Amino acid sequence: MQRKDFPSSPLGLHRVIEPAGALPQAAWRVDPSPALWPDEVRVRVERLMQNPVTGSGGMLTGVVEEVGPDSPLGLAPGDRIATLVSLSLTPLAITDGLARWDGRSEQVPCEGHAILFGRSIAAVLPAGMPVPLALAVLDVCGAPALTARVVRDAWSGGTPPVVAILGAAGKSGSLSAAAAREAGARTVIGLVPTQAEADLLTKADLVDEVVIADARDPAAVAASVRAAGGPAQVTVVCVDVPGCEGGAVLATADGGTVIFFSMATSFSAAALGAEGVAADITMLIGNGYVPGHAALALDLVRAEPGVRQIFESRTAEG
Repeated sequence: MQRKDFPSSPLGLHRVIEPAGALPQAAWRVDPSPALWPDEVRVRVERLMQNPVTGSGGMLTGVVEEVGPDSPLGLAPGDRIATLVSLSLTPLAITDGLARWDGRSEQVPCEGHAILFGRSIAAVLPAGMPVPLALAVLDVCGAPALTARVVRDAWSGGTPPVVAILGAAGKSGSLSAAAAREAGARTVIGLVPTQAEADLLTKADLVDEVVIADARDPAAVAASVRAAGGPAQVTVVCVDVPGCEGGAVLATADGGTVIFFSMATSFSAAALGAEGVAADITMLIGNGYVPGHAALALDLVRAEPGVRQIFESRTAEG
């Protein structure tokens, strides 16, 4: 089914019903009708996924039903995929009333269809990897890709950087730690809140130094990172609780970079906090997309047994 009644936009603007002129993510209503414009893809939905802890926009898995002739996504009918764009901007029609969902899991089995735009992002689910594991990796795949880029850029005068990962025993944290090492970090410091998390991270062997501190305690974070070889030239925040901005700022050397991978981050707390302590640092908000991010994250899980170990333990918990 193809539509040509008026031009489409690769951003999905043609699907916005209201308010007029909004991007799909900010729209109140979007058009989920199944007929495609030439650059769109329709997916038969099998499962929705949303992490209530991180507050992420969610993703879906399904099978490609139809591909418009002008789609740039490289997908084909029959591909089993995971979308890497938020459900909050994806035109989605659910036809079974979520009858098979128990209301407790973050993964929601369902029937229906979804529409991908020309600028949407999706990955074919990898063969030989359990679907729950692949979904967990793809849900946070933006973090290691941006970490690797920033670590490579942080080399100065041939000196590799010190990298601190706050929340290093979590999913995005463990991937970011592995990516930092692969990108050439001199020392990777993993900060966790409890001894149990420290034991898990030590067993995974993904960092050079493990420290225990409350990420919401700025002085404790800064002191712990400095004692382990800091301050850091790159600090990566993977802790999904409010109040971690100050510690990240204080743990980072002048001229360094902080990457925030948390929906709990407060822009005002980060900006005003850095100003208040005269911190000459760059602060980045991870937006979940870097070219090649899905392949990089999946390759890290395949290559690093410690990353897979952490993911499997987290997947079992959820």
